[in-house]
Amino acid sequence: MQGDFQLIWYNESNVPTLKQLKKLSNQRFFENKFIVIDNIGAKSKTNEFNLLKINAVGASGIIFLEENKLTHHLSTSVTDFVTLRVMRTALNSFAKNISIKIDQQFLPNYTSQNVIGLVKGTKYPDSVLVFSAHYDHLGKMGKNIYFPGANDNASGVAMMLNLAEHYSKNVPEKTIVFMAFGAEESGIIGSQFYTENPLFPLKNINFLINLDLLGTGDDGIQVVNGSVFQAHFNKLVEINNQKKLLKEIKIRGKAANSDHYWFSEKGVPAFFIYTLGGIKAYHDIDDKAATLPLTEFEDCFRLLNLFVSEL
Repeated sequence: MQGDFQLIWYNESNVPTLKQLKKLSNQRFFENKFIVIDNIGAKSKTNEFNLLKINAVGASGIIFLEENKLTHHLSTSVTDFVTLRVMRTALNSFAKNISIKIDQQFLPNYTSQNVIGLVKGTKYPDSVLVFSAHYDHLGKMGKNIYFPGANDNASGVAMMLNLAEHYSKNVPEKTIVFMAFGAEESGIIGSQFYTENPLFPLKNINFLINLDLLGTGDDGIQVVNGSVFQAHFNKLVEINNQKKLLKEIKIRGKAANSDHYWFSEKGVPAFFIYTLGGIKAYHDIDDKAATLPLTEFEDCFRLLNLFVSEL
């Protein structure tokens, strides 16, 4: 997209009613215009703002004003309008027009890979424990902007590789499989594909631990599916209390937010563990190795090793 566009600003005080929005849309008022949405504190205008957010009115683009930080995400689909997220301080509130030049390419048939290895158990080779971590991130935006993804999820991959090295030298009784998934950021696609095309029966998996965002830990860890598999969660907490490793282990319910999800949906007991506290860089250009503290990386490793020995 390239061109000059008029800006239409909307906030809580001037957002049109649903009836007015329908009328303006029918009049094609929003064509060749960008809508700037400032809906901070606009709880009473939810329906109106939702229509604007999904561009049900037919604008050329939508600009969301952000208060704290810019957070990037990927998509597996495209729309016929542009969506921009801009820091509030970067856009002049008196601006009436905007010049846009955006080059984008959508790759509908892009191919990714899952990478899988194992250490075969000495006593119960058909009983499987799984460590998983996604190795993809957000890539680049344009020619110059690069998203390093140190915490999300080089930290999880690093933990998985450390565990793989450990168990290759200390072979367990049960088989341990290490799954590095692609396309997680595009909608947990790699793990979905695997659960639909498993290399061995999913029923053989005793437990799966998904490792994502393990670069901090100042405030402990969060366990997704902890309330779903309460007995396993209690065991994890018990080990941590005995060994005094992490500050806290917080429980969380079911969430479709990483690669554990498709496994638990197929009946495989699974946790998604991520660290809490520390730096706030997430899905932005500041998630880099130089500033990632790895505060509780070693204690997380110890906890995982001890937990697996109890499974």
